[in-house]
Amino acid sequence: MDNQRNLLLAVVLCGLLLVGWEAAVNYLYPQPAVEAQAEQVAAAGIDDGAAPTVRRTREGGLTDAGDIAEEARDLETELVAAERVKIAAPEVTGSINPVGARIDDITLTTHRQMVDKDSGPVRIFSPAKTPAQHFAQFGWIGEGVSLPGADTVWQASGGPLAPDTPVTLRHDNGEGQLFTIKLSIDNHYMITAEQTVANTADGPIVVRPYSFINRTSKTASASTWNVHSGPIGNFGDAVQFGPDYEDLAEDASEGETEGRAHWLGFTDIYWLSALIPQEGSDAETDFRSLGGELFRADLIYQPITVGAGKQVTRSTQLFAGAKETAILDQYENAGVDKFGKAIDWGWFEIIAWPIWWLLTHLFDLVGNFGLAIIGLTILIRLLLFPIAQKQFASMAAMKAIQPKMKAIQERYKDDKQKQQQEIMALYKKENVNPLAGCLPILIQIPIFFALYKTLILAIEMRHQPFALWLKDLSAPDPATILNLFGYLPFDVPSFLAIGPLAILLGVTMWLTFKMNPTAMDPIQQQIFNIMPWMLMFVMAPFAAGLLLYWVTNNVLTLAQQTYLYSKHPQLRAAAEKDKADKAAASARDAKSKS
Repeated sequence: MDNQRNLLLAVVLCGLLLVGWEAAVNYLYPQPAVEAQAEQVAAAGIDDGAAPTVRRTREGGLTDAGDIAEEARDLETELVAAERVKIAAPEVTGSINPVGARIDDITLTTHRQMVDKDSGPVRIFSPAKTPAQHFAQFGWIGEGVSLPGADTVWQASGGPLAPDTPVTLRHDNGEGQLFTIKLSIDNHYMITAEQTVANTADGPIVVRPYSFINRTSKTASASTWNVHSGPIGNFGDAVQFGPDYEDLAEDASEGETEGRAHWLGFTDIYWLSALIPQEGSDAETDFRSLGGELFRADLIYQPITVGAGKQVTRSTQLFAGAKETAILDQYENAGVDKFGKAIDWGWFEIIAWPIWWLLTHLFDLVGNFGLAIIGLTILIRLLLFPIAQKQFASMAAMKAIQPKMKAIQERYKDDKQKQQQEIMALYKKENVNPLAGCLPILIQIPIFFALYKTLILAIEMRHQPFALWLKDLSAPDPATILNLFGYLPFDVPSFLAIGPLAILLGVTMWLTFKMNPTAMDPIQQQIFNIMPWMLMFVMAPFAAGLLLYWVTNNVLTLAQQTYLYSKHPQLRAAAEKDKADKAAASARDAKSKS
């Protein structure tokens, strides 16, 4: 009766896990909804009405059909102005708006929006007042001097902006001050803005160069418990992930920064816009909510005095592009402190980075990330093979002493303390370590989680196909059994969206459990019978590449178990005896009932 009750409890708990998992995650980590602010955002020129709930996707981008249509219309009119200066770099295209000295039109030529190859490039920056507003602006603040502002039309020379072709914006205030912003770009995603003020007046002036990034949270990627979306920066000695957009909208103090800023901006799962102040400067920085789902990252230099006949320059870098590990590390090596940590590898970075390195090198070798994942799995299994041998040897030894353990349990069934003492003495006498069998599993946990982080964070995995229906290994398996792979006209709830990879995972895990010697405790047997199918449901929404790794690992485990059974015949004999005893017991039960 107790066994039946425990089994029923285990089944109920598994069911609650399957049904309640999604609800719990949505409750603890809801999709962010930025509340409306009380004041009108004059600088952005919008009305601050009630902001609707934002539905964010994993990669980000506009989700409202009206916003998408409006964005397309706005871009058709905003980006055709004759005075715009083109950007034509190897990995970045777009244009510079001379009104306000804004960089507000950037697309990435090496990354497309969707899996389809003709879906168009990813857009990072969009002009002000468009639904996907996201731009950077440069200027000065000060008193007693006429300064260029948000509506100033700068005179542009040079261009289009390319690695060997800088662009210079000029503004003469007619009072003896000439303001210039010289823009240059490298071969990747870094733009350098050199802000110079030349003073030809009779007396000195005091100004503060500034730059900021302004963006809407409508296009932000979803912020979850393991992937941050929102403000980010390196302040002092550490990279700060946060606050989230909704926290910043609710509490202005959330945006205050402490420590010297090495860089700051906004991050999505794959994209980053960040400002990097001039080395050695002590710039003031903060994040702020502007209301209406708009946010800003500010960088303001300390006041500088420009004497008569003098000029002063401050240089600021703007990164607007993809979070490619090799590129971020390249900038970090060039002096941008901890820029590689803009990718939040988490606690397992020491494992995640080598996995990323190995995956990318295997990809270079085989040309397919699915094959690279399979190759990675094989290499990990080869690395852990000696440990697995010890595991099976330990299992064989444990199986050999089970009769002695049963005798001790029977002899001291009324004295649990004495029973444990005798069992430990038996382990020591027979030189058996009962925990040795758990070691490969414990080692696999950080490897598995590190691979999980790599698959969901590394943009190198984005839109990478494997074969057949698997067009994006960083996304869940798109095939769903319950609606016949989309042929039936209904959507399957996410916790029931079981694809072929998830089924293969359940089947292969069930087979690995079946090959192991039967556990002595009937409840353990039932839990092991249920666990593969429970994990099939839990893992189905995860990245297809992760499921491919696990399925491959299970297949290799089956092959390894077959080999090691040949090396430990007593373990094979024990497994076969367990099956025979179980069949005989079932036959006796059936006979007694009849």
